[in-house]
Amino acid sequence: MFTETITPRFSETDVLGHINNTVLPVWFEAARAPIFRFFTPDLNPYEWKLIIAKVEVSFVGELFYGHDVTVKTSVEHIGSSSFVLRQEAWQQDNCCAVGKTVLVRYDFANKCSQKLDEQERADLTAHLIAEE
Repeated sequence: MFTETITPRFSETDVLGHINNTVLPVWFEAARAPIFRFFTPDLNPYEWKLIIAKVEVSFVGELFYGHDVTVKTSVEHIGSSSFVLRQEAWQQDNCCAVGKTVLVRYDFANKCSQKLDEQERADLTAHLIAEE
């Protein structure tokens, strides 16, 4: 599991004082960088090998300005050319949001999915959690 600490910015709050619901997908993307490095170690966008097929965010609690948020990232499922990441946003010992993202190993030149290679599969498997 990877963890990333996010310090909410005041501009990310809504009129009710909560972190706006549009912010979580951005935070989750930032916390996926260690996974991205399995495929593109230098994060060079011209060598990118992944596309997003689906993003879900379930809001299960409130997030507020003034307290750091820990995003936990793990692998929930590995297919032949795709995998599912589970991400959780925690603030003050409470899980406040859960995200699931389906990423596909992709060949941009040929516009098609590609099978995960052995090293990519091994890297992902090291962070695999039991499916719920």
